[in-house]
Amino acid sequence: MKENTWNTYTDEDLEMMDALIQGYKFFLDNGKTERECVRQMIGAAKQYGYVSMEDVIRGGHILRHGSKVYAQTKGKAVMFINIGLFPVEEGLNILGAHIDSPRLDLKQNPLYEDTELAYMDTHYYGGIKKYQWVTLPLALHGTIVKKDGSHVEINIGEDENDPVFGVTDLLVHLSAKQLDKKGAVVVEGENLDILVGSRPLKDSDTKDKVKANILKLLKEKYDIEEEDFISGEIEVVPAGKSRDFGLDRSMIMGYGQDDRVCAYTSLMAMLSVDEVMRTSVAVFVDKEEIGSVGASSMGSRFFENTIAEVLQAMGKLNNITLRRTLANSKMISSDVNAAYDPAYASVFEKNNTAYFGHGVVFNKYTGARGKAGSNDAGAEYVARIRRIMDEDKVAYQMAEMGKVDAGGGNTIAWIPAAYDMDVIDCGVPVLSMHAPWEVTSKADIYEAEKCYETFLKTKDWI
Repeated sequence: MKENTWNTYTDEDLEMMDALIQGYKFFLDNGKTERECVRQMIGAAKQYGYVSMEDVIRGGHILRHGSKVYAQTKGKAVMFINIGLFPVEEGLNILGAHIDSPRLDLKQNPLYEDTELAYMDTHYYGGIKKYQWVTLPLALHGTIVKKDGSHVEINIGEDENDPVFGVTDLLVHLSAKQLDKKGAVVVEGENLDILVGSRPLKDSDTKDKVKANILKLLKEKYDIEEEDFISGEIEVVPAGKSRDFGLDRSMIMGYGQDDRVCAYTSLMAMLSVDEVMRTSVAVFVDKEEIGSVGASSMGSRFFENTIAEVLQAMGKLNNITLRRTLANSKMISSDVNAAYDPAYASVFEKNNTAYFGHGVVFNKYTGARGKAGSNDAGAEYVARIRRIMDEDKVAYQMAEMGKVDAGGGNTIAWIPAAYDMDVIDCGVPVLSMHAPWEVTSKADIYEAEKCYETFLKTKDWI
C-alpha cells in the first residue's frame, strides 16, 4: 500500500485543497440535477473565456489555437473544447464524466390522495437500495415545461424556510413480517411515494380536498396545473447541504458525489489549463446511471456531432479527418470507484482495492463477472499514464471494484472506446456509493484535480 497522501502535504497544498473543496461543496449544493450542473458549468466557463459553439456557427467564426468553446444539448449535457497548438487530427485529450445521480423521479401523473393524505408517486432512477430512501428529508428539484413552451423551475426543500417531503416507513412495533423480507424488497419500488400534504381545502366541493389544496398552493406559487406534470422532469433528492465529515474534517458527506465529484474536478482542471498543445475536451453527460441511453447520454451522437462542428469551424471537416481525430484521441473516463470499507471487508480484495487518502484511483477495467461490459485499457496506455502521473507527482492507486463475482458496475468508457481511442477509468474512491449521502476524502478530490490537469497538459503519448 502506498503512503497516505495526507502525510505529504505542505501548508500550500492544504490551502489549495481547501479552496477546491469550498468550490466543490457549493457545486454539489447547487447542482442536484443535471440541468443545475450544466447551468453552473457554463456560467463558470464563460468567466474563463469560453463562448457558445452556436454563436461560432452563426457568426461564421474560425476556430484556431487558443479558441475556447462550449456546446450543450437538452440542457442536460455539455462539452468544453480548448483548441491546442498541434493539428487536431493528431488527437484530443478528453475528460468525460456523468452528472446524473441515483434518485427518485416524479411520475407523469404523480399527485393522488388516500385517506386524507396527499402523495406524489415516484419511479426510482438508477441503482439504489430502496430502504435507504425512507424517513429522509427530501427536496423537489426540476423543470416543468408548459404547453406554451415556458419553463417553470422547481426547487422546494433546500431553503431553511421551505417545507421538506419524505417517504414514510412502518413502525418497528408492527414490522415483524417486513423485517423477514430480503433487503431488496423490504421497501417496494412502488411504495416510494412521498407524502406532501394532509390539510384539506376548506369549503371545497371536490372529493379529494387535500389534493385540491396542494394544487391550489402550486397554482399560487408556480402557476401550474395538475396536467403540467405530464411535461415535467421533477427529481426527488435528499434535502440539505454537503458537510465536512469526521472530527478531523478530512472527508465530505454529500448527495450525488457519484459522479459529480469527478465532474467538478474535471471542470476545474479544464478551466485551469489555459494553453494546451493537444486540443483538450471535457464532456459531461446524462443517463449513465441507467445505461447511457437517450439523447443527452454518452451513447448519443452529441459528442461526435460536436467534434464534427469543431472540425468544420477549423476548416478541416471530412469523414477521414473526423475518424482520425477520434481514433488518435486519449480519454480518461472520470468516474468514481468503491473505497475499501473495513465494515464490509469480505467483498474487497485488499491488494486490488482503493483506499481513502491514497489518491485518485485508476481502473484498467470495470464490468462484472468475466469483465462483462468492460473497456479494459491496453497495457501501453496504462504504462504511459503511470509515467506522466509519476513525473507530475500525482498520488494515484490502481484498483478493481471489489472481489471477482462480488458484483460490479460499468462507466461510459466503453462507448468512446468504440472510436478506437485509448480510454481508462479514473476517479475518486467513495464510501456508501449510491446511498442518499455518500462520503469522499478531501485528499482524493485534490489529487483527482491534479491528475486531470496533468492529463490535459500531456502532449506526447508515445
